Amino acid sequence: MRAIRRRRVPAVQASPGWVLAWTAATVLPLLFLAIFFVWPVLALVVRGFFPHGQPSLAGFEQVFSSARTWRIIRTTLSLAVLGTVASVLLGVPGAYVLYRTRFPGRGIVRAFVTIPFVLPTVVVGVAFRTLLGSTGPLGFLRLEETLTAIVAALVFFNYSVIVRTVGGLWGRLDPRMGEAARVLGATPARVFCTVTLPALAPAIASGAAIVFLFCASAYGIVMVMGGVRWATIETEIWYQTTQLLNLPAASVLSVTQLLVVTLSLWVANRMQARQQVARRLTTDDTGERSWSWRRDAPASILTAAVVLGLLLTPLVYLAYRSVATPTGIGLDYYRALATTGDGALAMPVWASAAQSLRIALAATVLSVTLGLLVSFVLSRRPRSRLGRAALRGLDSFFMLPLGVSAVTVGFGFLVTLNRPPLDLRSSAALVPIAQAIVALPLVVRSLLPVLRAIDPRQREAAAALGASPWRVLGTIDVPLALRGLGLATGFALATSLGEFGATSFLARPDQATLPVVISELIGRPGASNYGMAMAASVLLALMTGTAMALAERFRPRAATGW
Repeated sequence: MRAIRRRRVPAVQASPGWVLAWTAATVLPLLFLAIFFVWPVLALVVRGFFPHGQPSLAGFEQVFSSARTWRIIRTTLSLAVLGTVASVLLGVPGAYVLYRTRFPGRGIVRAFVTIPFVLPTVVVGVAFRTLLGSTGPLGFLRLEETLTAIVAALVFFNYSVIVRTVGGLWGRLDPRMGEAARVLGATPARVFCTVTLPALAPAIASGAAIVFLFCASAYGIVMVMGGVRWATIETEIWYQTTQLLNLPAASVLSVTQLLVVTLSLWVANRMQARQQVARRLTTDDTGERSWSWRRDAPASILTAAVVLGLLLTPLVYLAYRSVATPTGIGLDYYRALATTGDGALAMPVWASAAQSLRIALAATVLSVTLGLLVSFVLSRRPRSRLGRAALRGLDSFFMLPLGVSAVTVGFGFLVTLNRPPLDLRSSAALVPIAQAIVALPLVVRSLLPVLRAIDPRQREAAAALGASPWRVLGTIDVPLALRGLGLATGFALATSLGEFGATSFLARPDQATLPVVISELIGRPGASNYGMAMAASVLLALMTGTAMALAERFRPRAATGW
Protein backbone atom coordinates (compact mmCIF):
# COMPACT_ATOMS: atom_id res chain seq x y z
CA MET A 1 0.00 0.00 0.00
CA ARG A 2 1.40 3.32 -1.01
CA ALA A 3 2.04 5.73 1.89
CA ILE A 4 -0.28 8.69 1.95
CA ARG A 5 1.69 11.91 1.80
CA ARG A 6 0.57 14.98 3.66
CA ARG A 7 -0.35 17.66 1.20
CA ARG A 8 1.29 21.00 1.93
CA VAL A 9 -0.99 23.97 1.68
CA PRO A 10 0.46 26.34 -0.89
CA ALA A 11 1.68 29.63 0.47
CA VAL A 12 -0.46 32.63 -0.35
CA GLN A 13 1.24 35.07 -2.68
CA ALA A 14 2.07 38.15 -0.61
CA SER A 15 1.04 41.47 -2.10
CA PRO A 16 3.44 44.44 -2.16
CA GLY A 17 1.33 46.14 0.51
CA TRP A 18 1.59 43.08 2.75
CA VAL A 19 5.39 42.97 2.39
CA LEU A 20 5.61 46.71 3.02
CA ALA A 21 3.47 46.41 6.18
CA TRP A 22 5.64 43.68 7.70
CA THR A 23 8.78 45.57 6.76
CA ALA A 24 7.46 48.66 8.54
CA ALA A 25 6.44 46.57 11.57
CA THR A 26 10.05 45.40 11.82
CA VAL A 27 11.89 48.58 10.92
CA LEU A 28 9.95 51.09 13.05
CA PRO A 29 10.64 49.39 16.43
CA LEU A 30 14.24 48.71 15.36
CA LEU A 31 14.71 52.37 14.47
CA PHE A 32 13.15 53.52 17.74
CA LEU A 33 15.37 51.21 19.79
CA ALA A 34 18.46 52.14 17.77
CA ILE A 35 17.96 55.88 18.36
CA PHE A 36 16.75 55.89 21.94
CA PHE A 37 18.59 52.88 23.36
CA VAL A 38 21.54 51.64 21.31
CA TRP A 39 22.89 55.10 20.52
CA PRO A 40 22.84 56.39 24.13
CA VAL A 41 24.34 53.15 25.48
CA LEU A 42 27.05 53.02 22.82
CA ALA A 43 27.81 56.69 23.49
CA LEU A 44 28.59 55.79 27.09
CA VAL A 45 30.86 52.95 26.00
CA VAL A 46 32.66 55.23 23.53
CA ARG A 47 33.03 57.95 26.17
CA GLY A 48 34.60 55.39 28.50
CA PHE A 49 37.19 54.19 25.97
CA PHE A 50 37.61 57.50 24.10
CA PRO A 51 37.41 60.15 26.85
CA HIS A 52 38.91 62.99 24.76
CA GLY A 53 38.30 61.69 21.27
CA GLN A 54 41.39 59.47 21.44
CA PRO A 55 41.52 55.83 22.58
CA SER A 56 42.67 55.72 26.18
CA LEU A 57 42.27 53.54 29.24
CA ALA A 58 43.22 56.36 31.58
CA GLY A 59 39.64 56.69 32.78
CA PHE A 60 39.47 53.00 33.65
CA GLU A 61 42.84 53.16 35.39
CA GLN A 62 41.75 56.15 37.44
CA VAL A 63 38.42 54.64 38.45
CA PHE A 64 39.71 51.14 39.18
CA SER A 65 42.74 52.36 41.09
CA SER A 66 40.37 53.78 43.70
CA ALA A 67 39.58 51.66 46.76
CA ARG A 68 36.10 53.18 46.75
CA THR A 69 35.37 51.67 43.33
CA TRP A 70 36.26 48.16 44.44
CA ARG A 71 34.23 48.58 47.61
CA ILE A 72 31.24 49.61 45.48
CA ILE A 73 31.69 46.62 43.16
CA ARG A 74 31.92 44.26 46.15
CA THR A 75 28.76 45.76 47.60
CA THR A 76 26.92 45.44 44.28
CA LEU A 77 27.88 41.79 43.81
CA SER A 78 27.28 40.95 47.48
CA LEU A 79 23.76 42.38 47.36
CA ALA A 80 23.06 40.57 44.08
CA VAL A 81 24.33 37.20 45.32
CA LEU A 82 22.68 37.39 48.74
CA GLY A 83 19.40 38.66 47.32
CA THR A 84 19.36 35.90 44.70
CA VAL A 85 20.20 33.08 47.13
CA ALA A 86 17.61 34.24 49.66
CA SER A 87 14.94 34.65 46.97
CA VAL A 88 15.55 31.13 45.67
CA LEU A 89 15.62 29.49 49.11
CA LEU A 90 12.35 31.17 50.10
CA GLY A 91 10.72 31.17 46.67
CA VAL A 92 11.00 27.46 45.81
CA PRO A 93 8.86 26.34 48.79
CA GLY A 94 6.41 29.11 47.90
CA ALA A 95 6.24 27.84 44.31
CA TYR A 96 5.38 24.38 45.60
CA VAL A 97 2.63 25.57 47.95
CA LEU A 98 1.01 28.00 45.48
CA TYR A 99 1.28 25.94 42.30
CA ARG A 100 1.41 22.28 43.37
CA THR A 101 -1.18 22.18 46.14
CA ARG A 102 -4.84 23.24 46.26
CA PHE A 103 -6.37 25.08 49.20
CA PRO A 104 -9.09 27.73 49.73
CA GLY A 105 -7.89 31.25 48.96
CA ARG A 106 -4.93 30.17 46.85
CA GLY A 107 -5.83 32.57 44.04
CA ILE A 108 -5.87 35.52 46.43
CA VAL A 109 -2.45 34.60 47.83
CA ARG A 110 -1.05 34.20 44.31
CA ALA A 111 -2.31 37.65 43.35
CA PHE A 112 -0.93 39.23 46.53
CA VAL A 113 2.51 37.67 46.01
CA THR A 114 2.66 39.41 42.62
CA ILE A 115 2.03 42.89 44.04
CA PRO A 116 5.56 43.54 45.44
CA PHE A 117 7.16 42.94 42.03
CA VAL A 118 5.18 45.74 40.39
CA LEU A 119 5.57 48.19 43.27
CA PRO A 120 7.93 51.09 42.62
CA THR A 121 11.35 50.50 44.18
CA VAL A 122 11.08 53.83 45.98
CA VAL A 123 7.92 52.62 47.76
CA VAL A 124 9.64 49.37 48.75
CA GLY A 125 12.61 51.28 50.15
CA VAL A 126 10.38 53.68 52.09
CA ALA A 127 8.29 50.80 53.51
CA PHE A 128 11.34 48.96 54.87
CA ARG A 129 13.03 52.12 56.07
CA THR A 130 9.90 53.02 58.03
CA LEU A 131 9.53 49.52 59.50
CA LEU A 132 13.21 49.10 60.48
CA GLY A 133 13.96 52.70 61.45
CA SER A 134 14.73 53.75 65.01
CA THR A 135 11.09 54.79 65.55
CA GLY A 136 9.63 51.73 63.80
CA PRO A 137 8.29 48.60 65.51
CA LEU A 138 11.41 46.64 64.49
CA GLY A 139 13.83 49.41 65.35
CA PHE A 140 15.16 47.37 68.28
CA LEU A 141 16.79 45.03 65.74
CA ARG A 142 19.07 47.92 64.69
CA LEU A 143 18.90 46.95 61.03
CA GLU A 144 18.49 50.46 59.65
CA GLU A 145 20.97 51.15 56.83
CA THR A 146 22.45 47.64 57.07
CA LEU A 147 23.21 45.07 54.39
CA THR A 148 20.63 42.73 55.91
CA ALA A 149 17.86 45.31 55.56
CA ILE A 150 18.67 45.98 51.90
CA VAL A 151 18.77 42.24 51.12
CA ALA A 152 15.38 41.80 52.81
CA ALA A 153 13.95 44.56 50.61
CA LEU A 154 15.43 42.93 47.50
CA VAL A 155 13.83 39.60 48.45
CA PHE A 156 10.52 41.41 49.00
CA PHE A 157 10.76 42.74 45.47
CA ASN A 158 11.97 39.56 43.72
CA TYR A 159 10.22 36.77 45.65
CA SER A 160 7.40 36.56 43.12
CA VAL A 161 9.87 36.13 40.23
CA ILE A 162 11.04 32.79 41.65
CA VAL A 163 7.55 31.74 42.74
CA ARG A 164 6.00 32.34 39.33
CA THR A 165 8.93 31.12 37.21
CA VAL A 166 9.39 27.87 39.15
CA GLY A 167 5.72 27.41 40.02
CA GLY A 168 4.59 27.73 36.40
CA LEU A 169 6.71 24.68 35.53
CA TRP A 170 6.18 22.78 38.79
CA GLY A 171 2.40 22.92 38.50
CA ARG A 172 2.61 21.17 35.11
CA LEU A 173 5.20 18.48 35.86
CA ASP A 174 4.00 15.00 35.08
CA PRO A 175 3.39 13.41 38.52
CA ARG A 176 3.79 9.88 37.19
CA MET A 177 7.60 10.04 37.32
CA GLY A 178 7.61 10.76 41.03
CA GLU A 179 4.91 8.16 41.63
CA ALA A 180 6.98 5.52 39.83
CA ALA A 181 10.01 6.36 41.98
CA ARG A 182 7.93 6.03 45.16
CA VAL A 183 6.58 2.67 44.02
CA LEU A 184 10.18 1.50 43.65
CA GLY A 185 10.81 2.43 47.29
CA ALA A 186 12.28 5.95 47.05
CA THR A 187 11.61 8.26 49.99
CA PRO A 188 9.91 11.64 49.38
CA ALA A 189 13.24 13.40 49.94
CA ARG A 190 14.98 11.18 47.41
CA VAL A 191 12.18 11.65 44.87
CA PHE A 192 12.57 15.42 45.21
CA CYS A 193 16.36 15.34 44.85
CA THR A 194 16.55 12.83 42.00
CA VAL A 195 13.36 13.50 40.01
CA THR A 196 11.70 16.80 40.81
CA LEU A 197 14.73 19.05 41.38
CA PRO A 198 16.52 18.11 38.12
CA ALA A 199 13.29 18.79 36.22
CA LEU A 200 12.92 22.18 37.92
CA ALA A 201 16.61 23.14 37.59
CA PRO A 202 16.22 25.13 34.32
CA ALA A 203 13.34 27.17 35.79
CA ILE A 204 15.24 27.78 39.04
CA ALA A 205 18.36 28.83 37.15
CA SER A 206 16.36 31.09 34.82
CA GLY A 207 14.57 32.78 37.72
CA ALA A 208 17.82 33.13 39.67
CA ALA A 209 19.56 34.80 36.72
CA ILE A 210 16.70 37.30 36.36
CA VAL A 211 16.70 38.02 40.11
CA PHE A 212 20.49 38.52 40.04
CA LEU A 213 20.04 41.03 37.22
CA PHE A 214 17.36 42.95 39.14
CA CYS A 215 19.40 42.93 42.37
CA ALA A 216 22.59 44.05 40.63
CA SER A 217 20.74 46.96 38.99
CA ALA A 218 18.62 47.93 42.02
CA TYR A 219 18.56 51.70 42.33
CA GLY A 220 15.59 53.06 44.26
CA ILE A 221 15.90 50.57 47.14
CA VAL A 222 19.59 51.31 47.69
CA MET A 223 19.10 55.06 47.29
CA VAL A 224 16.42 55.13 50.00
CA MET A 225 17.84 52.51 52.39
CA GLY A 226 21.60 52.59 51.81
CA GLY A 227 22.39 55.96 53.33
CA VAL A 228 26.01 57.08 53.08
CA ARG A 229 27.41 53.67 54.00
CA TRP A 230 26.18 51.49 51.16
CA ALA A 231 26.64 52.44 47.53
CA THR A 232 26.28 50.32 44.40
CA ILE A 233 27.38 50.92 40.82
CA GLU A 234 23.90 52.29 40.09
CA THR A 235 23.89 54.87 42.87
CA GLU A 236 27.52 55.78 42.20
CA ILE A 237 26.71 56.64 38.58
CA TRP A 238 24.03 59.02 39.86
CA TYR A 239 26.43 60.50 42.44
CA GLN A 240 29.28 61.03 39.96
CA THR A 241 26.91 62.59 37.43
CA THR A 242 24.66 64.85 39.49
CA GLN A 243 26.82 65.68 42.51
CA LEU A 244 30.42 65.68 41.22
CA LEU A 245 29.70 66.32 37.50
CA ASN A 246 32.37 63.68 36.76
CA LEU A 247 30.98 62.32 33.49
CA PRO A 248 34.11 60.30 32.50
CA ALA A 249 34.02 58.34 35.77
CA ALA A 250 30.28 57.79 35.40
CA SER A 251 30.85 56.50 31.85
CA VAL A 252 33.44 53.99 33.06
CA LEU A 253 31.06 52.78 35.77
CA SER A 254 28.25 52.50 33.21
CA VAL A 255 30.46 50.26 31.05
CA THR A 256 31.16 48.12 34.11
CA GLN A 257 27.46 47.92 34.88
CA LEU A 258 26.77 46.89 31.29
CA LEU A 259 29.17 43.98 31.60
CA VAL A 260 27.46 42.73 34.78
CA VAL A 261 23.90 42.94 33.50
CA THR A 262 24.78 41.64 30.01
CA LEU A 263 26.30 38.52 31.56
CA SER A 264 23.20 38.07 33.72
CA LEU A 265 20.92 38.50 30.69
CA TRP A 266 22.94 35.99 28.68
CA VAL A 267 22.66 33.40 31.44
CA ALA A 268 18.93 34.11 31.79
CA ASN A 269 18.37 33.62 28.05
CA ARG A 270 20.32 30.34 28.07
CA MET A 271 18.33 29.08 31.03
CA GLN A 272 15.02 30.13 29.47
CA ALA A 273 15.93 28.09 26.37
CA ARG A 274 16.56 25.07 28.58
CA GLN A 275 13.31 25.77 30.39
CA GLN A 276 11.44 25.44 27.10
CA VAL A 277 13.05 22.01 26.67
CA ALA A 278 12.08 21.10 30.24
CA ARG A 279 8.43 21.84 29.43
CA ARG A 280 8.40 18.64 27.41
CA LEU A 281 8.24 16.88 30.76
CA THR A 282 4.95 18.60 31.50
CA THR A 283 1.45 17.40 30.92
CA ASP A 284 -1.75 19.12 29.92
CA ASP A 285 -3.29 17.92 33.18
CA THR A 286 -1.94 19.71 36.22
CA GLY A 287 -0.05 17.72 38.82
CA GLU A 288 -1.78 19.61 41.61
CA ARG A 289 -3.04 17.78 44.66
CA SER A 290 -5.11 18.66 47.69
CA TRP A 291 -3.21 20.23 50.59
CA SER A 292 -2.07 17.76 53.24
CA TRP A 293 -0.94 18.78 56.73
CA ARG A 294 1.50 15.92 57.06
CA ARG A 295 3.12 16.39 53.66
CA ASP A 296 2.85 20.13 53.04
CA ALA A 297 3.03 21.73 56.51
CA PRO A 298 6.78 22.67 56.51
CA ALA A 299 6.65 24.42 53.13
CA SER A 300 3.31 26.04 53.99
CA ILE A 301 4.54 27.39 57.34
CA LEU A 302 7.62 28.90 55.67
CA THR A 303 5.50 30.40 52.88
CA ALA A 304 3.02 31.85 55.38
CA ALA A 305 5.89 33.40 57.34
CA VAL A 306 7.28 35.02 54.19
CA VAL A 307 3.90 36.28 52.95
CA LEU A 308 2.77 37.65 56.31
CA GLY A 309 6.11 38.73 57.76
CA LEU A 310 8.18 39.85 54.79
CA LEU A 311 5.55 40.92 52.24
CA LEU A 312 2.51 42.08 54.19
CA THR A 313 4.03 43.69 57.30
CA PRO A 314 6.01 46.48 55.56
CA LEU A 315 3.00 47.49 53.47
CA VAL A 316 0.61 47.50 56.44
CA TYR A 317 2.98 49.57 58.55
CA LEU A 318 3.59 51.98 55.67
CA ALA A 319 -0.18 52.53 55.41
CA TYR A 320 -0.37 53.02 59.20
CA ARG A 321 2.45 55.59 59.25
CA SER A 322 0.73 57.56 56.48
CA VAL A 323 -2.21 58.25 58.84
CA ALA A 324 -0.31 58.37 62.17
CA THR A 325 -0.01 62.12 62.83
CA PRO A 326 1.35 63.82 65.99
CA THR A 327 -2.24 64.47 67.08
CA GLY A 328 -3.48 60.92 66.39
CA ILE A 329 -4.89 58.96 63.49
CA GLY A 330 -5.95 61.27 60.69
CA LEU A 331 -5.60 62.27 57.06
CA ASP A 332 -3.43 65.34 57.67
CA TYR A 333 -0.54 64.04 55.54
CA TYR A 334 -2.89 63.23 52.66
CA ARG A 335 -4.36 66.73 52.83
CA ALA A 336 -0.82 68.11 52.80
CA LEU A 337 -0.29 66.46 49.41
CA ALA A 338 -2.25 69.39 47.96
CA THR A 339 0.65 71.68 49.02
CA THR A 340 4.35 71.93 48.27
CA GLY A 341 5.22 70.90 51.83
CA ASP A 342 7.68 73.37 53.29
CA GLY A 343 8.01 75.04 49.90
CA ALA A 344 10.87 72.83 48.71
CA LEU A 345 8.81 71.21 45.96
CA ALA A 346 8.16 72.97 42.67
CA MET A 347 4.56 71.77 42.54
CA PRO A 348 2.00 70.14 44.87
CA VAL A 349 2.29 66.38 45.29
CA TRP A 350 -1.19 65.78 43.88
CA ALA A 351 -0.10 67.67 40.76
CA SER A 352 2.97 65.44 40.56
CA ALA A 353 0.71 62.39 40.82
CA ALA A 354 -1.37 63.66 37.91
CA GLN A 355 1.85 64.41 36.04
CA SER A 356 3.06 60.86 36.69
CA LEU A 357 -0.18 59.44 35.33
CA ARG A 358 -0.03 61.56 32.17
CA ILE A 359 3.59 60.61 31.49
CA ALA A 360 2.91 56.94 32.25
CA LEU A 361 -0.09 56.87 29.90
CA ALA A 362 2.01 58.37 27.10
CA ALA A 363 4.79 55.83 27.78
CA THR A 364 2.22 53.01 27.87
CA VAL A 365 0.70 53.96 24.51
CA LEU A 366 4.19 54.11 22.98
CA SER A 367 5.49 50.86 24.48
CA VAL A 368 2.29 48.88 23.80
CA THR A 369 2.15 50.09 20.18
CA LEU A 370 5.77 49.12 19.58
CA GLY A 371 5.32 45.91 21.57
CA LEU A 372 2.39 44.84 19.40
CA LEU A 373 4.44 45.34 16.24
CA VAL A 374 7.42 43.46 17.70
CA SER A 375 5.25 40.60 18.97
CA PHE A 376 3.49 40.13 15.63
CA VAL A 377 6.87 39.93 13.88
CA LEU A 378 8.47 37.58 16.43
CA SER A 379 5.44 35.25 16.41
CA ARG A 380 6.00 34.35 12.77
CA ARG A 381 7.31 30.84 12.02
CA PRO A 382 9.53 31.03 8.93
CA ARG A 383 10.41 27.72 7.28
CA SER A 384 14.01 28.61 6.46
CA ARG A 385 16.79 28.19 8.99
CA LEU A 386 18.05 31.69 8.21
CA GLY A 387 14.63 33.17 8.92
CA ARG A 388 14.39 31.40 12.27
CA ALA A 389 17.87 32.58 13.21
CA ALA A 390 16.96 36.15 12.27
CA LEU A 391 13.88 36.04 14.50
CA ARG A 392 15.95 34.72 17.43
CA GLY A 393 18.36 37.60 16.91
CA LEU A 394 15.51 40.11 16.87
CA ASP A 395 14.06 38.58 20.01
CA SER A 396 17.36 39.00 21.87
CA PHE A 397 17.76 42.54 20.55
CA PHE A 398 14.38 43.70 21.82
CA MET A 399 15.09 42.15 25.22
CA LEU A 400 18.28 44.20 25.65
CA PRO A 401 16.59 47.03 27.63
CA LEU A 402 15.69 44.42 30.25
CA GLY A 403 19.41 43.82 30.80
CA VAL A 404 20.54 47.46 30.91
CA SER A 405 19.79 49.51 33.96
CA ALA A 406 17.42 52.47 33.74
CA VAL A 407 20.15 54.64 35.28
CA THR A 408 22.40 53.87 32.30
CA VAL A 409 19.56 54.72 29.90
CA GLY A 410 18.88 58.03 31.64
CA PHE A 411 22.57 58.93 31.76
CA GLY A 412 22.91 57.99 28.09
CA PHE A 413 20.07 60.35 27.21
CA LEU A 414 21.90 63.19 28.92
CA VAL A 415 25.08 62.75 26.88
CA THR A 416 23.46 62.11 23.47
CA LEU A 417 20.08 63.82 23.19
CA ASN A 418 21.40 67.26 24.08
CA ARG A 419 22.40 68.60 20.69
CA PRO A 420 21.08 68.68 17.11
CA PRO A 421 19.69 66.81 15.29
CA LEU A 422 17.98 65.44 18.45
CA ASP A 423 18.10 68.10 21.14
CA LEU A 424 15.40 66.90 23.53
CA ARG A 425 16.68 68.46 26.75
CA SER A 426 13.67 70.76 27.00
CA SER A 427 11.19 68.35 25.42
CA ALA A 428 8.36 66.88 27.49
CA ALA A 429 8.70 63.68 25.44
CA LEU A 430 12.07 62.70 26.94
CA VAL A 431 10.74 61.05 30.12
CA PRO A 432 7.93 59.07 28.41
CA ILE A 433 10.40 57.80 25.82
CA ALA A 434 12.79 56.61 28.56
CA GLN A 435 9.94 54.91 30.43
CA ALA A 436 8.73 53.26 27.22
CA ILE A 437 12.22 51.84 26.65
CA VAL A 438 12.13 50.29 30.14
CA ALA A 439 8.59 48.89 29.70
CA LEU A 440 8.97 47.54 26.14
CA PRO A 441 10.53 44.13 27.03
CA LEU A 442 7.76 43.42 29.56
CA VAL A 443 5.11 44.25 26.96
CA VAL A 444 6.69 41.89 24.44
CA ARG A 445 7.05 39.14 27.05
CA SER A 446 3.34 39.51 27.87
CA LEU A 447 2.07 39.40 24.28
CA LEU A 448 4.47 36.96 22.64
CA PRO A 449 3.42 33.73 24.47
CA VAL A 450 -0.20 34.37 23.44
CA LEU A 451 0.67 34.84 19.77
CA ARG A 452 3.12 31.93 19.71
CA ALA A 453 0.39 29.66 21.08
CA ILE A 454 -1.53 30.00 17.80
CA ASP A 455 -1.56 26.72 15.89
CA PRO A 456 -0.07 27.47 12.44
CA ARG A 457 -2.59 25.07 10.96
CA GLN A 458 -5.30 27.65 11.72
CA ARG A 459 -3.60 30.13 9.41
CA GLU A 460 -3.04 27.42 6.77
CA ALA A 461 -6.70 26.38 6.90
CA ALA A 462 -7.88 29.97 6.54
CA ALA A 463 -5.54 30.49 3.59
CA ALA A 464 -6.72 27.26 1.97
CA LEU A 465 -10.29 28.55 2.19
CA GLY A 466 -9.29 31.64 0.24
CA ALA A 467 -8.70 34.17 3.04
CA SER A 468 -6.22 36.90 2.19
CA PRO A 469 -3.18 37.45 4.47
CA TRP A 470 -4.86 40.57 5.84
CA ARG A 471 -8.03 38.65 6.68
CA VAL A 472 -6.02 35.85 8.33
CA LEU A 473 -4.25 38.45 10.44
CA GLY A 474 -7.49 40.20 11.36
CA THR A 475 -9.51 37.08 12.21
CA ILE A 476 -6.87 34.91 13.92
CA ASP A 477 -3.87 36.90 15.18
CA VAL A 478 -5.46 40.19 16.20
CA PRO A 479 -8.29 38.73 18.38
CA LEU A 480 -5.79 36.58 20.28
CA ALA A 481 -3.39 39.50 20.67
CA LEU A 482 -6.20 41.55 22.20
CA ARG A 483 -6.60 38.85 24.86
CA GLY A 484 -3.05 39.53 26.04
CA LEU A 485 -3.28 43.29 25.59
CA GLY A 486 -4.74 43.90 29.06
CA LEU A 487 -1.79 42.25 30.81
CA ALA A 488 0.73 44.03 28.59
CA THR A 489 -0.94 47.40 29.22
CA GLY A 490 -0.99 46.81 32.97
CA PHE A 491 2.70 45.92 33.06
CA ALA A 492 3.59 48.96 30.96
CA LEU A 493 1.50 51.35 33.06
CA ALA A 494 2.73 50.00 36.40
CA THR A 495 6.35 50.02 35.24
CA SER A 496 6.10 53.57 33.92
CA LEU A 497 4.36 54.88 37.05
CA GLY A 498 7.08 53.51 39.31
CA GLU A 499 10.11 54.10 37.08
CA PHE A 500 12.75 55.99 39.06
CA GLY A 501 16.22 55.31 37.66
CA ALA A 502 16.02 57.10 34.31
CA THR A 503 13.40 59.61 35.48
CA SER A 504 15.62 60.84 38.32
CA PHE A 505 18.13 61.96 35.67
CA LEU A 506 15.69 63.45 33.20
CA ALA A 507 12.69 64.95 35.03
CA ARG A 508 12.78 68.71 35.52
CA PRO A 509 11.49 70.16 38.83
CA ASP A 510 8.28 71.32 37.15
CA GLN A 511 7.79 67.83 35.65
CA ALA A 512 8.78 65.73 38.66
CA THR A 513 7.02 62.37 38.86
CA LEU A 514 5.76 60.84 42.09
CA PRO A 515 8.81 58.56 42.69
CA VAL A 516 11.14 61.56 42.34
CA VAL A 517 8.98 63.63 44.71
CA ILE A 518 8.97 60.83 47.30
CA SER A 519 12.76 60.65 47.15
CA GLU A 520 13.01 64.42 47.66
CA LEU A 521 10.62 64.36 50.63
CA ILE A 522 12.50 61.49 52.29
CA GLY A 523 15.76 63.41 52.01
CA ARG A 524 14.40 66.51 53.78
CA PRO A 525 14.16 66.94 57.56
CA GLY A 526 10.89 67.35 59.37
CA ALA A 527 8.05 65.08 60.45
CA SER A 528 5.67 66.73 57.98
CA ASN A 529 7.89 65.96 54.98
CA TYR A 530 8.34 62.38 56.16
CA GLY A 531 4.60 61.93 56.67
CA MET A 532 3.90 63.33 53.21
CA ALA A 533 6.42 60.84 51.80
CA MET A 534 4.50 58.03 53.51
CA ALA A 535 1.18 59.24 52.10
CA ALA A 536 2.65 59.72 48.62
CA SER A 537 4.15 56.21 48.77
CA VAL A 538 0.76 54.71 49.62
CA LEU A 539 -0.81 56.69 46.76
CA LEU A 540 1.81 55.44 44.30
CA ALA A 541 1.39 51.86 45.54
CA LEU A 542 -2.38 52.12 45.03
CA MET A 543 -1.91 53.47 41.51
CA THR A 544 0.44 50.67 40.43
CA GLY A 545 -1.57 48.03 42.28
CA THR A 546 -4.77 49.14 40.56
CA ALA A 547 -3.05 49.00 37.17
CA MET A 548 -1.90 45.42 37.77
CA ALA A 549 -5.22 44.33 39.30
CA LEU A 550 -7.01 45.44 36.14
CA ALA A 551 -4.34 43.73 34.05
CA GLU A 552 -4.68 40.43 35.92
CA ARG A 553 -8.42 40.56 35.29
CA PHE A 554 -7.75 40.44 31.57
CA ARG A 555 -4.86 37.97 31.73
CA PRO A 556 -5.26 35.20 29.15
CA ARG A 557 -5.40 31.72 30.64
CA ALA A 558 -2.54 30.55 28.47
CA ALA A 559 -0.14 33.26 29.63
CA THR A 560 2.81 31.91 31.56
CA GLY A 561 6.04 33.16 33.04
CA TRP A 562 6.85 35.85 35.50
